[in-house]
Amino acid sequence: MKIIGFVYHNGATEMVLKGDSCLLNGRKPFFIPDWCQEIGVTPCIILRVSRLGKEIALKFAYRYYDAIAPGQDFVALDILHAAEQAGKPWTKALAFDYSLAIGEWVSNDEMSATKLLNDELIISPEEAIAEASKVMTIRQGDLIYIQAKQAPKPVQREQVITTVIDGEEKLYCKIK
Repeated sequence: MKIIGFVYHNGATEMVLKGDSCLLNGRKPFFIPDWCQEIGVTPCIILRVSRLGKEIALKFAYRYYDAIAPGQDFVALDILHAAEQAGKPWTKALAFDYSLAIGEWVSNDEMSATKLLNDELIISPEEAIAEASKVMTIRQGDLIYIQAKQAPKPVQREQVITTVIDGEEKLYCKIK
């Protein structure tokens, strides 16, 4: 399984990869790592890829995911800023264990999960599928996440992050 992300960085959309150890689900708490001082979070949606595809045309991309979940993408802000200032790779500030909280899946037919962020996403779900498939083959079970167009908001210990869709709590994450 691959986790392909589309993040907003320095005014541009960037594609990043995360390992499967980055997933945080099941209402488990997020523990701020000892090696960083400042954590930020950006809301996102997560697409579950439902079929194999390579170089998918934009007009057919909607066929390649069957469910959407709300998510929260954690970033080590102090590591990110230090890497940017030193001109070093900044992706290590994004791709660490449990850095992507994932909520409950909503059927692609319902599409209610996109109500939450659709106007704010950096690219559409279909654009993300098409762009990812230009670079690598996407397979059933892969996840693609798309951040909202906003800077990461700092989080503190004991803070609770929730996402409510159509009156139902779909994501809950306590910061420890």
